[in-house]
Amino acid sequence: MERMVETNCPVPSKPLPLLTCPLRVNFMSSMLVRALARQRHYLRSSEAAIVLLAVAIGLAAGLFMLIQSGAAHMMQRLFYGTDVERLSALKTIDPYRLIILPTGGLLLFMLSFATRTRKRVPIDVVEANALHGGLIPMKDNLLVSAQTLISNGVGASVGLEAAYAQMGGGFASTVGQMFKLRRNDLRILVGAGAGAAVGAAFNAPLTGAFYAFEIVIGAYTPAAIAPVAAACLAAAILVRSAGYPSYEIALPGTHAITTPDYLLYAALGFVCAVVGIMLMQTVTWIELGLRRSPIPDRLRPIIGGSLLIPLAWLSPQAMSGGHGALHQDLAIPLSLGFLATIFLIKIAASAISLGFGFRGGLFFASLFLGSLVGQAYALLIGHFPALPPIDPVDSALVGMAAMAVAVIGGPMTMSLLVLESTHDFALTGTAITAALCASTFVRETFGFSFSTWRLHTRGETIRSARDVGWVKSLTAGRMMRRSPQTVAASTSIAEFRRRFPLGSVDLVVLTKDHEIYAGLLPTALAHTLDLDTTAPVGPIARLPERALSPEQDVATVMRMFDENEADDLAVVDETGKILGTVSEKYVRRRYAEEIEKTHRELFGED
Repeated sequence: MERMVETNCPVPSKPLPLLTCPLRVNFMSSMLVRALARQRHYLRSSEAAIVLLAVAIGLAAGLFMLIQSGAAHMMQRLFYGTDVERLSALKTIDPYRLIILPTGGLLLFMLSFATRTRKRVPIDVVEANALHGGLIPMKDNLLVSAQTLISNGVGASVGLEAAYAQMGGGFASTVGQMFKLRRNDLRILVGAGAGAAVGAAFNAPLTGAFYAFEIVIGAYTPAAIAPVAAACLAAAILVRSAGYPSYEIALPGTHAITTPDYLLYAALGFVCAVVGIMLMQTVTWIELGLRRSPIPDRLRPIIGGSLLIPLAWLSPQAMSGGHGALHQDLAIPLSLGFLATIFLIKIAASAISLGFGFRGGLFFASLFLGSLVGQAYALLIGHFPALPPIDPVDSALVGMAAMAVAVIGGPMTMSLLVLESTHDFALTGTAITAALCASTFVRETFGFSFSTWRLHTRGETIRSARDVGWVKSLTAGRMMRRSPQTVAASTSIAEFRRRFPLGSVDLVVLTKDHEIYAGLLPTALAHTLDLDTTAPVGPIARLPERALSPEQDVATVMRMFDENEADDLAVVDETGKILGTVSEKYVRRRYAEEIEKTHRELFGED
């Protein structure tokens, strides 16, 4: 008690726990704050510290993947009463159990009430890195994960990879925000977390690393190599230590890869690109059609689940991501008719699942569809005696890579998945060929991956996860000069010349009706034109109908300068009231400075 009195803490009537003394609480809090401050400084000044943090993120991402995978499979066993490891590998399903599909839609409907106050779509890792500097609210991660687990757990035709990447990248974002990392460091950490989760799911660290580089970060840079690699290796070691099986799709065929094979597989890449574009467009058509319909958003998964029942009854291969079905279909020779039937059923199931509001991704569905296209392609080639035959299993593996590239993007990501799942370098070479052909065709004719295409349908213009958020944040409102010189448009030329002599100011903004914008007038122009000095200055104003709004980004501002061949533009609010002016010279200088800053960050020079 004497010690407590010495510290000016009140003497309690009963013994108190150690931390109930206010001074001790404040002392411990200040110690924690100082410790966090030291760690922030260390992380912001040391590349090695970022790598160590990435290792911790990788371990967490691998753990989240194991938990989510186990939860989804437990739901499937509970709902469908089967001991089969993969739902899509079942031969048949009791028809009465398929009522679980619309019930899953009902679960999503109930979940939507828990988030009924939300005004926006949850931010995923690609959008976060492209537009928000890696910032993802933790609520978004939990919501996306819950929606995806429900969707996959009830058997909708969606994969869990979106949930894996969201939780891995989202957790990295939360940790990075806690330590107040720089924008580029946070983006790298988000990519490392997402890549580690995907790499853990396939037990393929190289695949996870290139998923981070190509799809989440949007660039392969020296600053990102060590953190991403460390996170992916840490996640892979964790899942292997936990007994998670290595991901081996199938053994490659015994057919030797020859030069004609490269040409045939390149053609397969173009075929997969066309199919991938059709799949993405189909999902979008369904979504847009439902938006125009009177069906409430929250009821759509229930309707979609009902539409999935006949497809699942025809073949359980339409359900879930398709892991079991892929392995099953590669194990035995299949007829062209069977492949075509399963392909159409899976396409329809994936489009309905995503179009009607089930949450998930097309990562594994695109792999499964690619394997079906590849096998069918090999069978069709066999009907042409003039063409050399190709092995159906090899063709399926190459088709997987090409289709996934067409839908998801990342040619090296998918090619390395083939390498790590087959350990065949020769086959990987053909997979790279097909993947590059598919990627080139999609970029030239369509221009988007599935994730960026869905953002495009919501009004965004990004084509990759490359950081363009600074473009969005560098707006006319931030760059404008406030309180410009103004004068009424009805002012006479003589009065204007008196108030603004040559050399006093370069530009004057004309107004009408209580500071409403009426045009721009360079002072030199008003002094050099031979006009009636009693006439008003309004008729000689430039760009009276063209002005910027404060939220327009720097790209739009520069385009406005080019279109109007102007040196200056006014910034006005929604009522037309003048807020300020911007000059083309200043805008382009700020743009160049931001580009230079971004390049320095990419190469780790900051």
